[in-house]
Amino acid sequence: MTSYDFYVSPVPKETWDVPMSGDARFTWEYDDGRDRLLNLYQKGKDKQWDAQKRIDWDIEVDPNNVAGLPEQFNPLVGSAIWDKMSQADRDEFGRHQGAWLFSQFLHGEQGALNVSARIVQSVPDLDSKFYAATQTMDEARHVELYSKFLREKIGMYYPINQDLAKLLAESLEDSRWDLPYLGMQVLIEGLALAAFGLYRDMSTNPLVKQLLAYVMQDEARHVAFGRLALRDYYAELTEKERAEREEFVVEGCYLMRDRFKGREVFETLGMPMAECMEYVDNSDMYTLYQSLLFSRIVPCVKDVGLWGEKVQAAYLDMGVLDNAKADLEALMKQDEDIAEAVDRERYEAELAARHAEVDEAIALGEGA
Repeated sequence: MTSYDFYVSPVPKETWDVPMSGDARFTWEYDDGRDRLLNLYQKGKDKQWDAQKRIDWDIEVDPNNVAGLPEQFNPLVGSAIWDKMSQADRDEFGRHQGAWLFSQFLHGEQGALNVSARIVQSVPDLDSKFYAATQTMDEARHVELYSKFLREKIGMYYPINQDLAKLLAESLEDSRWDLPYLGMQVLIEGLALAAFGLYRDMSTNPLVKQLLAYVMQDEARHVAFGRLALRDYYAELTEKERAEREEFVVEGCYLMRDRFKGREVFETLGMPMAECMEYVDNSDMYTLYQSLLFSRIVPCVKDVGLWGEKVQAAYLDMGVLDNAKADLEALMKQDEDIAEAVDRERYEAELAARHAEVDEAIALGEGA
């Protein structure tokens, strides 16, 4: 059976071909590198994990509420639309919403897989090539993980959101080596990191919490990579060059904001689109959700030096400007610490299970 059989609407069976321009850059300097980036590369090697073995795939998941969230987190709760829905319709909506969300996570990770491979080619310095190579492996593992989760736990895929597809294409098509960094490492990965953290913290399902924590451990390094690589380079930009990057950031952030509104679910289920979108756009829950989603992007954009009037005005319009005050280093450390705590819990559980097996074998031997 093929993945195409699980999509809620048909997707093309041919590949999506994004034309790329620019150079594959070689360097003959093998010994000089930035210590912080090389340390990140070392951490990337040390923190590799196996999605098949590390995740406890036997944990059950309710496909109608994959994260185990309370009803008040549903975007339509309190609306006349929701009040008219039967419990069966609400369950079906929950299943589609979970499939849509994790499908976008999945497609975003495939985008990151391609962009990180592109960075290996295009970035001029070897230390960045080293780290991007470890990220490419990370992204392959994330694609594997989310694909398995959708197939085995929900049984349904959604096509890629067109706002995400547009930003991916724009990040890959540009010949300037820093644009894939900016589009992927700062915008797409920054939003993903916040979204993963939000669902990890709210979820009551142990499997969902576990897989998101492990992915976040990797994503925190990826965002740090983008910051390190771009900060020095952007400090040397001309005003014209900086304005071009800031325009890219503004457009990309609006695309990322619209990406998580869930239009595709309303369309697929034949729900009244205008009413659903009006309710989502004006709900306090979505306003808070949007602000949290930008909790990593805004301080990161400021940190790399793209903080002109247009960028700040766009963030003010989106209601996320206050995120600029956040301590980005503390947020990133928190993300890694939580993942490492999950790792320790998993290791201790595995160790206890092995000890129990040994004790049982000894007891059987003494009984014989």
